[in-house]
Amino acid sequence: MEQRHLGRTGLKVSRLALGTMTWGRDTDEHEARDQLTAFVEAGGTLVDTAAGYADGDSERVLGRLLGKVVRRDELVLATKAGVSRHTGQRVVDVSRRTLLAELDASLRRLDVDAIDLWQVHTWSATVPFEETLSALDFAVTSGRARYVGVSNYTSWQTAMAATHQRAWPGRAPVASTQVEYSLLQRGVEREVLPAAEMLGLGVLPWSPLGRGVLTGKYRFGTPADSRAASPHFERFVGIYLDKRSQRIVDAVCRAADGLGLAPLEVALAWVRDRPGVTAPVVGARTSAQLRGSLTVEDVELPPEITLALDDVSAPPLGHPEQD
Repeated sequence: MEQRHLGRTGLKVSRLALGTMTWGRDTDEHEARDQLTAFVEAGGTLVDTAAGYADGDSERVLGRLLGKVVRRDELVLATKAGVSRHTGQRVVDVSRRTLLAELDASLRRLDVDAIDLWQVHTWSATVPFEETLSALDFAVTSGRARYVGVSNYTSWQTAMAATHQRAWPGRAPVASTQVEYSLLQRGVEREVLPAAEMLGLGVLPWSPLGRGVLTGKYRFGTPADSRAASPHFERFVGIYLDKRSQRIVDAVCRAADGLGLAPLEVALAWVRDRPGVTAPVVGARTSAQLRGSLTVEDVELPPEITLALDDVSAPPLGHPEQD
């Protein structure tokens, strides 16, 4: 698998990342092992998790597989902190105290000495941003993290964080931003991607398959074994089961038929090769689903197909983007 630099850093990662959001909940350890094996055999190196996934069980499963399926030094481990659901509700806490406590807990669950890419899971206006970013500095200077990034930040939040970290020698530079990006969600093209490019940040798109909708599985109903039928993900997927999304999915399926590819290969190749993108984060419930995504390494979309998909999925633009 092709390797790319993460933004303007020296860190190289595979141009697809393995997402583990379902590990420890909808994906058991046996399936997780098969996924990690398939990913590594395909040349993948970047594995993304979070302290809040399955209340830490995603990290626990991954930690138990390290050293069994793959050597620690063959992977780039990425995790996130600042969001939890241990109370049953989504709780955001990006205070220095909580972030560093979650980092130490992640290290224990993963059974490693350091995280390769440690990310703030989301922005919160309830905590001074300088305090949040000071946790990134301490993580790097203490050897707990090698690179740091942000996730789900708007453009101004991204720019402020990256600029703040560059403003004083010794601060840990922001290496990347993780945002939702797919043919169904192109809002980040307005300002987030230009900010990331200007500031030299790598972009890690999550849900590059439109929360599974771009696979075409929902064109004629909701399969019983799909995420949309799961109580955990029904609302998560449902926002893209509308008429606009249907038009885009139909276009993807037509393109796939003409190219002799699967719809997910077309959708994934499109986002993988967008300007500024380092590695889409691909999550799968089963190893069979993941293997279907890994075939995209050999896919390169013809320019005319890319332009057609650009046109049918174009986000609305206005002031100031088109001034």
